[in-house]
Amino acid sequence: MMLIRPVRLGDIADILQLSGKTGIGLTSLPKDEAHLRTRIERSVATWKGDLSKSEQGYLFVLEDLSQHKVVGVSALEVAVGLSEPWYNFRLGTLVHASKSLNIYKPVPTLFLSNDHTGYSELCTLFLDPDYRHSKNGQLLSKVRFLFMAAFRDRFSPKVIAEMRGVSDDNGHSPFWDSLGQHFFGMEFAEADRLTGMGQKSFIAELMPKHPLYTDLLSAEARAVMGQVHPQTAPARSLLEAEGLRYQGYVDIFDGGPTLEGEVDTLRAVKESRLLPAIVGYSDSLADETCYLVANENYADFRAILVTGDSDPSRLVLDVESAQALGVTSGVTLRVVPLFTASGQSTSTRQLSQASEL
Repeated sequence: MMLIRPVRLGDIADILQLSGKTGIGLTSLPKDEAHLRTRIERSVATWKGDLSKSEQGYLFVLEDLSQHKVVGVSALEVAVGLSEPWYNFRLGTLVHASKSLNIYKPVPTLFLSNDHTGYSELCTLFLDPDYRHSKNGQLLSKVRFLFMAAFRDRFSPKVIAEMRGVSDDNGHSPFWDSLGQHFFGMEFAEADRLTGMGQKSFIAELMPKHPLYTDLLSAEARAVMGQVHPQTAPARSLLEAEGLRYQGYVDIFDGGPTLEGEVDTLRAVKESRLLPAIVGYSDSLADETCYLVANENYADFRAILVTGDSDPSRLVLDVESAQALGVTSGVTLRVVPLFTASGQSTSTRQLSQASEL
């Protein structure tokens, strides 16, 4: 059985091992024990209520209960940009016109933006490659929507997700090579590492404040703006299926898209229901509806996947599932179908491989 729960200090060894498998581009999970320990401690302090809103961040882990091993992580930042600026580029347009020459030319531009300040953020999604099957990717990603639905007052009305942009196995980003390196004087991998370690002041110090003309970038750089790394395409599809949308904002380093949405309009938030736990024997077949099920215990949050029939009001937990969730019969559960009715038939296979953003 696979279980979602809050991170613990004792998870550091497993998470450090995971970080060594991410490659370049997942800035929030660097292979650095001290940084990861600080990240875990911040999450623990958030759950305890010891931090201000600007410092709060939740880190969830996916545990293989049979192996007692953490095999995936995902996170929620409560409000970005309140303690230090939050940067991205907004794609815009400037018009160059000359009436005497009869020229009217719209020119695409990039504007340095702090427009998402105060938004909640979906981040740090990574699943061990050996576990990219059996809907583990969807569980790891979508549990965050269920957590926001359960504890709505702890989050912003709007949420974003910065998606990993295009780069190759050697850490070369076409967007960075055409733009960032001219202002930062360092390789993409180093800038990526610094931001992952929380050292972001250099962005404000070195990034140009004036609009940048995208026509001056290479054709390769323009082609990847708003595009995701191939390994991130399933994760993007998963979030878009839940209601997040690309609105013309891209990462200042690799040009990856920022998805955004209203929390209350997201599918898993709107469609989740509160139901009493029923513990007993279920005769549901394995190919029936799959549900994401979580307890309503903030301090000891737990979530799993459960198979049931099309009527979730009769969702029955076996004893093992109830124990994993820490519930008994009659205790309130939050339940939502894992897929939309249309999305299940068209993209289940792809979404099962969702790995990182």
